[in-house]
Amino acid sequence: MGFFTELFSRRRAPDDLRYRAALAILDAMTPAERADIGIKPADFPRIAREMAGRAG
Repeated sequence: MGFFTELFSRRRAPDDLRYRAALAILDAMTPAERADIGIKPADFPRIAREMAGRAG
């Protein structure tokens, strides 16, 4: 769970719950699923911010 620093280093945005949910989804993926779509754990914060922004 390397995304803790991302959660604690920024002020909480209004879409914080969607952001946390997106991070949980990305973290729950298996390494094979991640490799299939070509994302790495280092990309999780950026991808989660994009996912949270689209939901609203």
